[in-house]
Amino acid sequence: MAEVVLENVMKRFGGTLALGNVSLRVPDGSFVVLLGPSGAGKTTTLRMVSGLDVPDSGEVFIGGRAMKGLSPAERNVAMVFQQYSLYPHLTVRQNLEFPLKSPLLKTPQAAIDRKVKEVAEVLQIAHKLENKATALSGGEMQRVSIGRALVRNPDIFLMDEPLSSLDAKLRADLRIELKRIQAKSGATLIYVTHDQIEAMTMATHVGVLNEGRLVQFGSPRAAYEEPVSVYAATRLGQPRINVLPADLFAGAPAGAKSIGLRPEHIVQGDGEEALVKRVEHLGDQTRLHLTLKRHDLITVTDAHTPLKGGETIRIRPSQPLYFDAAGMRLA
Repeated sequence: MAEVVLENVMKRFGGTLALGNVSLRVPDGSFVVLLGPSGAGKTTTLRMVSGLDVPDSGEVFIGGRAMKGLSPAERNVAMVFQQYSLYPHLTVRQNLEFPLKSPLLKTPQAAIDRKVKEVAEVLQIAHKLENKATALSGGEMQRVSIGRALVRNPDIFLMDEPLSSLDAKLRADLRIELKRIQAKSGATLIYVTHDQIEAMTMATHVGVLNEGRLVQFGSPRAAYEEPVSVYAATRLGQPRINVLPADLFAGAPAGAKSIGLRPEHIVQGDGEEALVKRVEHLGDQTRLHLTLKRHDLITVTDAHTPLKGGETIRIRPSQPLYFDAAGMRLA
């Protein structure tokens, strides 16, 4: 496997800036998740690494080697897309074999058979090897798509929202599967998603992108607890962080224009009076939708709370995050 480095990478598509001088170091063996809304530059970053697109300026390095002038096939990367990208007329076995039969690899058939068997067992599709791709469920097709990347033993895995089209249970199952495979293989993996749960549960590092610029990079826990801006704070956390005027509560530091409160960082019992608008019972927890001085916010409370809509409670902040007028975090 290998380290990936982007140095001042810039890319425009017409008049649109897709990436603006992005510098990023993906450590060898890490599981990096890129977060941000559509148009933030996540997929473009993957395409820079894969060679499907070429930077207008800047450099991409894989394993310390400059990638300038190298085609995707010469970079030894494997990419998995949201779409399954399978050959429907081929069996599962033939789809898995296909990357290994490239003239560039010259892989012996015995080695192909062994690798296909290993990957099929890991992804729990060994019993489907002789089925046509069209006879598979959505989850099985995505497993085959992931398997086609795994059989190659590439230096880098690039995955662009590979689980987004699956149902909730399959997404949960494959999240566990992917993390296990990555940890066992020691692979370097760059993964694009909108799903905050995927980021928090799978990543060793999270990169937050905004309008083509990398605004924060670090561990998921650091990105959650120490966001550099309001924008970065809203990328992680479900329910989303409450962003309110700083003067709603006493004690705001000089220069603070807004206060960020994670739902779990709102303490009940004393402080400002808030109206309970709605109570959501979710089994393991309960969410309270509140109104405080005409501002809406959400907090979490005991799963068996007796509170009902229309009641009032008193709340105060715990571990607040303060931001200035530009939305940047105050120390």
